Amino acid sequence: MRIEVEINGEPHAGEVEPRTLLSDFIRHVAGLHGTRVGCEHGVCGACTVQLDGEPVRSCLMLAAQADGRSLRTVEDLATEDGPHPLQRAFHEAHALQCGYCTAGILMSLEPFLREHPDPTEAEIRAALAGNLCRCTGYQAMVEATRAAAAEISATGAEHGDGGGAAAAAGDG
Repeated sequence: MRIEVEINGEPHAGEVEPRTLLSDFIRHVAGLHGTRVGCEHGVCGACTVQLDGEPVRSCLMLAAQADGRSLRTVEDLATEDGPHPLQRAFHEAHALQCGYCTAGILMSLEPFLREHPDPTEAEIRAALAGNLCRCTGYQAMVEATRAAAAEISATGAEHGDGGGAAAAAGDG
């Protein structure tokens, strides 16, 4: 079957088997490798992307379910002006180690910060609950998220300037 989706503002179309997972479509048809595949059971959150602005586990969705809809992956967080405040804060707070889970975590936290501009530690931990990280212990992620929230509130913008977007994006 043929599906058409918008990914990061760009149209993507392809022929897929009805059983093709959204994560496989993103990685193999669209060629965007920032979306990780970890457990393939929706438990780890490494495959989290945003579907119509809401975080979803792309390993639990069929590509056909996204037909005609809008997706956002970690590759879309950084702009020409630099990394997203979350990416920058994660880098500065050393909130990532191996980086495998980082893309999914960022894609969960970015819409969370839109809804919670001044989150408490408990709220951040609850938002992180669906994303597993075996390396960090989460404290640096909490600190980075609070720092990003403060930057977004102070500047009124979601993006800042600076370099190193790819290194901080978790897409490498």
